[in-house]
Amino acid sequence: MTEDGSIFQRIDELVGEEHALRAKLAAREITAEEEHARLKTLAAELDRCWDLLRQRRAKREYGEDPTTAQPRPTEVVEKYLN
Repeated sequence: MTEDGSIFQRIDELVGEEHALRAKLAAREITAEEEHARLKTLAAELDRCWDLLRQRRAKREYGEDPTTAQPRPTEVVEKYLN
């Protein structure tokens, strides 16, 4: 993901999957445990996408090349405080 647009596209895909999971749970196509496990994974991936966007914006703001921003590991991003 080297462009902001592709990151936003990925975020949209992940949010769409979240909505689909909730619909499947409501339709009893999956269990609550299955939904929860996948939602946890999706939330972590969304956090990584938002973190990458923040990195890119910060680099732009300070005159650096935003394409040098790199996705950080889930373990790092998940430890940030809101």
